Amino acid sequence: MSTADITFPTLLQDFFQRRLVSERGVSAHTIASYRDSFGLLLRYAESRTRRAASTLTVQDLDAPMILSFLDHLESERKCGARTRNLRLTAIRSFMRYVSIRDPASLPVAQRVLAIAGKRFDRPVLEFLSRDEIQALLDAPDRDTWSGHRDAALFAVLYNTGARVSEIIRLQICDVLLDRAYALHLHGKGRKERVIPLWKSTATQLRSWLQCIDHQPKAPVFPNRACNALSRSGVEHRLRVTIGKASLNCPSLQGRTVSPHTLRHTTALHLLQSGVDMTVIAMWLGHEDIATTHQYIEADLEMKEAVLKRMDAPSSKPVRFKAKDRLLDFLEGL
Repeated sequence: MSTADITFPTLLQDFFQRRLVSERGVSAHTIASYRDSFGLLLRYAESRTRRAASTLTVQDLDAPMILSFLDHLESERKCGARTRNLRLTAIRSFMRYVSIRDPASLPVAQRVLAIAGKRFDRPVLEFLSRDEIQALLDAPDRDTWSGHRDAALFAVLYNTGARVSEIIRLQICDVLLDRAYALHLHGKGRKERVIPLWKSTATQLRSWLQCIDHQPKAPVFPNRACNALSRSGVEHRLRVTIGKASLNCPSLQGRTVSPHTLRHTTALHLLQSGVDMTVIAMWLGHEDIATTHQYIEADLEMKEAVLKRMDAPSSKPVRFKAKDRLLDFLEGL
């Protein structure tokens, strides 16, 4: 097929089927994210051009159209900067593929690739104290099926610092409780790692596994229908458990705690225990150790310890002198 015969629908289909699936072997999660991004973009382009998506060309998706789409996400769909940047990442990936497959569209691709991601404020990481995490782990009612599962679930989340996506994908064959206590986690970007378990966590997990299906591909944390818990299901059970835990731990009242908060908590507690940053990065499955440095920023106790090792600067007493009225007026504006 000559470059003159390459249409936009052909490029987009090849991008998903050839580039993402066959060549790069990206995860199903990435495919779904990119699919949603282009679904939103094409529906927006249809409304702007009043043409069907299958009749669009690469030239229709020039930088002004993409910028307008990104503004639409924020103003009309009320998306945050993170989501905006996520959609832009998918579009930029496609345009890099276009620049290789269709040189005639290179000017359009270059203009889109020049669009920068939007900066956003990064809030201080939320994490739980050791007393709060203990209250959370003690809260589930182990005399019920769901409480028994939740106790094992939250113990595993805290022990491993795993992402919720890694936990809900856990299968029986990923649990190692014979000669060693560990979990085989399948992380982002098809990266795998093995995380050891405390003996207490292994004991809870072994007890829980006796209550569910033992088939190798069965989920470790199923719902009532014996399917793997969903992300929203884990979040719901965590909210319920936090509500119970707050009765004995008042500091949890009114707190918004997500599964990712437990991940941050694990990392911070490892850091406070003196574990090396490179080990924490490996434990969490971080591709770049720079990502792990955010936990140093969040550790107030570590900062206070550093401050105590420093001598406060000596200051000589200064005699008070009233300011000029006019200068005082200007500074007060």
